[in-house]
Amino acid sequence: MRPFTTRIVNPVTRRIAGWAPWFGIIVCRGRKSGREYRVPMNVFRQGDTFTFALTYGSDVNWVRNVMAAGECRLISRRRERRLVEPELVVDPARRLVPQPVRTFLGLIRTTEFLRMRIAEDPGAG
Repeated sequence: MRPFTTRIVNPVTRRIAGWAPWFGIIVCRGRKSGREYRVPMNVFRQGDTFTFALTYGSDVNWVRNVMAAGECRLISRRRERRLVEPELVVDPARRLVPQPVRTFLGLIRTTEFLRMRIAEDPGAG
């Protein structure tokens, strides 16, 4: 299923993920190649924290890239933000996401999430 998602679903999703609710595009650099990657993801905001549902688990390249860098950029709702302090969370009850999404994620047995906070803007204040 992962190759289908990578080659077919992601290019289509990338077209809407930067502006559609509950979607975003993670922009990160490969930890070995240095290449920039743009990964469409489900994302949920709570205050200054964003939560990503890891439907393929935490052992995927983009997650390892973000963890190694300690940061990434997120394009969501037509805004770009820098996110920092990645934290992997296991939440079998899926309380980190809105109720309608919990049911779907339960069907596909997603229990891992990545949480990050918005970096403070050094120019603000």
